[in-house]
Amino acid sequence: MNETEFLELLKKYQNGTLSHEDKDKLDAWYLHKASNSKRQLSEYELADSYEHLKSRLPLAQKTKVINIWPRVAAAASIIVLLGAGIFYFAKSETAAKQENIQIVEKAKEIAPGGNRGILTLSNGKQIILSDISSKDIIAKEDQDEVTIKMDANGVITYVINPDADTSKENGNSFNTLSTPTGGQYNIVLADGTKVFLNAVSSIKYPTQFNGDQRVVVLEGEAYFEVAKDKSKPFIVKSDKQTIEVLGTHFNVHAYNNEAAVKTTLLEGSVAVSSKNQKAILKPGQQSNISDNAKIAIREVDTEAAIAWKNGRFKFDNADLKSVMKQLERWYGIKVEYRGDVSDVRFNGGTFRNKNLSEVLKVLELSNIKFKVEGKTITVYP
Repeated sequence: MNETEFLELLKKYQNGTLSHEDKDKLDAWYLHKASNSKRQLSEYELADSYEHLKSRLPLAQKTKVINIWPRVAAAASIIVLLGAGIFYFAKSETAAKQENIQIVEKAKEIAPGGNRGILTLSNGKQIILSDISSKDIIAKEDQDEVTIKMDANGVITYVINPDADTSKENGNSFNTLSTPTGGQYNIVLADGTKVFLNAVSSIKYPTQFNGDQRVVVLEGEAYFEVAKDKSKPFIVKSDKQTIEVLGTHFNVHAYNNEAAVKTTLLEGSVAVSSKNQKAILKPGQQSNISDNAKIAIREVDTEAAIAWKNGRFKFDNADLKSVMKQLERWYGIKVEYRGDVSDVRFNGGTFRNKNLSEVLKVLELSNIKFKVEGKTITVYP
């Protein structure tokens, strides 16, 4: 992007007419300048750049500054590492090579994931949801007391027969929704609770919530918008912890192949229990539970925790290996490492609907090199 184009984008920003695509381009320009600081910005550019980036990431001033544009350290701090913006790099491959930016090797494009899920009924029958039309009734459960449908948006819903007996205790009628690598799926449970299931995850739940509790079992990651019912607490059981709520919005990250289980609260209140410990979360807080450790609570960027639900990756001081695990689950790749990458961290994000190569090109701006062979990605520091 040349200087004329850059100034035109700033004018659009000032006038409130900047599109999402143009915002990505503008952020990419800042990112590029952070990696190649030979040129000082003009006073006009400095003023607008600071206000633009400050509005995009207010907490960015906490990021370490590494001698980039001393006169506007606050703005520069926002774009160190992957910057405040979107993973978007508009330069051509030839131009990037001329500036000694490492380019991902040419390889067959690896496409992103999408809506893919498998519903396992109480009788063991498995239904591939991509084969189902929104006009179809998927199944009936509990002696036809519950009808399972797919709505016009592809969301699984459970409709209870008005004449059903809801006073009986929970029986063994459970369903399981699971997602493969590169899959995600949404479901509305019988009580109206909305569940957004991330890739390589599963949730087991009763077809209707009888008794005095609403209990589900989660493996992997899910975002919950729990329907309020003071008479029946909603219980989420996952590896190493149990969460109890009455009605709230929260995210649970509980993959078996990761060291910690994380619960992030966006709205309401939840009680997190693990072994003999219990902690109450407030909105904006995240609990972290690992082996043989106390429940740790910290303030976090909640947008980063639920970015996956909104079709994005968003990293908040994330280490390289945790970033790559997200890419493994979404793109169906295998990642191998050559050398120590423990000190590499990222801030920023990208859309999950982009091909893998577009993400890797920008990650390489932080002195990381990738070699792509089929679906195996080798990482070099």
